[in-house]
Amino acid sequence: MTFRMSSSFKLEAELSSALDLTTASAPLAINRQLILAQGTGAGQADMIYSDRVTIPASGTQAVDLAGTLPGPLGGTLTFAKIKLVLVSALATNTNNVNIVSDATNGPLLFMAKGDGYPVRPGGMFLAYDPSAAGTVVTAGTADLINLINSGAGTPVTADVVIIGASA
Repeated sequence: MTFRMSSSFKLEAELSSALDLTTASAPLAINRQLILAQGTGAGQADMIYSDRVTIPASGTQAVDLAGTLPGPLGGTLTFAKIKLVLVSALATNTNNVNIVSDATNGPLLFMAKGDGYPVRPGGMFLAYDPSAAGTVVTAGTADLINLINSGAGTPVTADVVIIGASA
């Protein structure tokens, strides 16, 4: 089995202001390639999880990175390191999809366990760490990422992609 990932991030923006004799402009262009090859070291990964999840009103869906996620080609996934996390909330959601590192058993995806980020309707959260270390996953103590519906009344749906390494 082989793995490869290639993605690009392109941001173009421009702020301009019409003056008396000219137009002042401040253009911005950022282009980045996100590339991971087969393996478990720096710039490498060998595992991928993807799913569209629907979380009931005021509900939580725990994503257990050590031994319970279904693999795309069968079996279960046990991540040792996370290299990329993408959570993309549907624009039709009413509430946010909060991505939170479990307060007790969460990996340090953020600065501390229990920290998180609100993904608003139509919004996206992307974390990318191509280093050899990645974000460490440890079964039982650092393996739960919670996806939480921020409100009552309606379910929320998000696309989730997690890419990482087995060692």
